[in-house]
Amino acid sequence: MATRLALYLFILAIGALVGLKGKLKEQITSKMDTIQALCLFFLLFIMGIRIGVDEKVLSSFFKLGYQAVILSAFSVLFSVVFVKCIKGYIVKENKEEEATNEF
Repeated sequence: MATRLALYLFILAIGALVGLKGKLKEQITSKMDTIQALCLFFLLFIMGIRIGVDEKVLSSFFKLGYQAVILSAFSVLFSVVFVKCIKGYIVKENKEEEATNEF
């Protein structure tokens, strides 16, 4: 488990370094949103396959009931709200810094 987490962090660090160095062409960076969405859809598809194949997960799926649905819905809802709030604050702060740097 720890090695898998280390691998994920290593891959994340490599991606950050590539992004920092500006090694990607403008063509790729302009399509980054689409690439991320496609990768996310692929990940969700694979997760769905794993859920569908595992009989234990399917049999316990309905036992979890409405609590799991409520928990996941609120998690998604508050994650989106939190990101929107923080994004608004960061973008506002960056615009203020740019305005003060112009003078």
